[in-house]
Amino acid sequence: MPAETAAQERIWMAFPRPNATFGTGEAESAAWAAVANAVAAFEPVTMLVDPVARAAAERLLDGAIELRETPLDDAWLRDSGPTFVLDEAGALGAVDWTFNGWGDHDWSEWGRDRFVGATVGEAASAEVLPSLLVNEGGGIHVDGEGTVLLTETVQLDPRRNPYADRARVEAELARTIGATHAVWLPRGLTRDYERYGTTGHVDICATIPSPGRVLLHDQRDPGHPDHAVSALLREVLEQAVDAAGRSFEIVPLPAPETLRDDEGFVDWSYVNHVVVNDGVIACGFGEERADAVARDVLAEAYPGRRVVTVDARAIFACGGGIHCITQQQPASRA
Repeated sequence: MPAETAAQERIWMAFPRPNATFGTGEAESAAWAAVANAVAAFEPVTMLVDPVARAAAERLLDGAIELRETPLDDAWLRDSGPTFVLDEAGALGAVDWTFNGWGDHDWSEWGRDRFVGATVGEAASAEVLPSLLVNEGGGIHVDGEGTVLLTETVQLDPRRNPYADRARVEAELARTIGATHAVWLPRGLTRDYERYGTTGHVDICATIPSPGRVLLHDQRDPGHPDHAVSALLREVLEQAVDAAGRSFEIVPLPAPETLRDDEGFVDWSYVNHVVVNDGVIACGFGEERADAVARDVLAEAYPGRRVVTVDARAIFACGGGIHCITQQQPASRA
């Protein structure tokens, strides 16, 4: 699996349709469209659209964005879609993880989404690589050199993989994405364990912008439960090494100042950005100072790329962020 900073062919997304988490979907549709339109300024975007949402998609999306009519349940394409890989010759593959709605919860609908991984892989003219591991793209981050970040509460979740242990998960990640060294974090952010959470996706708390460096969500207010989580994750990462045996340089990415919304403690995180060709699409939270600090940190972490902020509050209200709704397809060299 190449690093997200590698050259990309396009970004894949899925447009929201009304369901248990989106409601009517008006605010969500506008937020998804804002992300897609921002990405389209840098590279091609292909948007999967359920027939019931096509009119809204056509109204809100930039005309350059390709629409593919596809039956959908949800719109978290990072998770329901495939993880793209390249072989030694540079040919494109698409790992089709088993998807069961983040652990087959009573609210999750995934009867259609379980086919999305293969559908996208075939549409991208990739070799589809089936996997029996229940996994989501938001549950892994790689450096492109063999290192993978993941959390114990996702891949080892008994609702996902009741018979898995670390060794079995690592063996499957080696087979599918070429990961030779796993860095296991003990958990994710607090809100991610509530009703509509993923039970700890790594892509909201830590990412690898370049080999040997980690951007870490830094909740600095001791009144927020993620203050302790940030400290725990830092402690684990300080003791970890990557596939090359290097210790990590840990770069704190401060959390927004907002601590709560109507539902409780927020999990707003600037870590949940997406890297595109020559750019970074960053989450914004309506906080001018905090959003600007995050842009500066991201600009330093990804030199030569323009950082664009898109308001992500409506996305986070549904349980994720900008990284969660996008999936990059690397440029094939074959």
